[in-house]
Amino acid sequence: MTIKSQTMTSLRPSDLAREHGLSAQAVRNYERDGFLPPAERTDSGYRVYTEVHAAALRTFLALVRAYGHGTGGRIMRALHGGALDDALALVDRGHSGLLRDRETLAAVRHDLGRLTAERTGPTAPTGPTGVTGATGTTGATGQGAHRNRTVGELARHLGVTPATLRKWEEAGILAPARDPATGYRVFRADDVRDAELAHLLRRGGHPPAHIAAVVRRIRTAGGTDALAASLGDWQRRLTAQGVAMLHAAAHVSHYLTLLDLPATPSTATPSTATPSTATPSTATPSTATPSTAAAPPPVGPQHA
Repeated sequence: MTIKSQTMTSLRPSDLAREHGLSAQAVRNYERDGFLPPAERTDSGYRVYTEVHAAALRTFLALVRAYGHGTGGRIMRALHGGALDDALALVDRGHSGLLRDRETLAAVRHDLGRLTAERTGPTAPTGPTGVTGATGTTGATGQGAHRNRTVGELARHLGVTPATLRKWEEAGILAPARDPATGYRVFRADDVRDAELAHLLRRGGHPPAHIAAVVRRIRTAGGTDALAASLGDWQRRLTAQGVAMLHAAAHVSHYLTLLDLPATPSTATPSTATPSTATPSTATPSTATPSTAAAPPPVGPQHA
């Protein structure tokens, strides 16, 4: 990585830190970790920062808000290593993750509404395990929908293995009772509800710890209304993250103009050919082609 040659104003670590309410030591640590480019040193060994370092700090902090500390740091290190494509791949993965979360939210909303409608709807015929429709579907109805289930019956209902349900129990997602006579797990109506929602969230890629927290809120409130209310908060968080990504993209684009890295593809306009009056056998239209271009770490002891 090289910085474009230009007249620079000298800045101290405290000058960069003051803008963001950070400590000067935090700024030094960011440089140490590669989130800022290396600083020049005075003859006495003190760091001398410039507007480029100030822009790097703004960019890094914007990336942290959008993608998290780990990904934000990796993006900055890739930029400083001249690996623009690697940095862009990290950005792409962040956007892909946000899109997946949006799709998961939409799926949860849809399936939660379906589950609620099915549980309050008319009685439907059931199969031998009290499940309407094919094995592996969500949302049991009918007379058998609210009866107790064994671990095998619930596993068949969801289309998972009994071992998966046991892992969910270990993670705190499920809390089945035990049959006093046999000691076997007994899944009641609320346990089935929790398992159905856990299955939806796992399909969306959410980790067990997150699912357990959602299920605990449902148990505390006594039903799926708690989840329905939390979906609005989830939507607001996704919107805020999307806006933060746009904000970070603006900072990255500006920062690239300070480095010897391309900020945007070429804006060259394709040439247009004027229709020729020559005969088709001797006139070839022009086919000009558009050009294309290729969270803070712990503050450790460190002196100025």
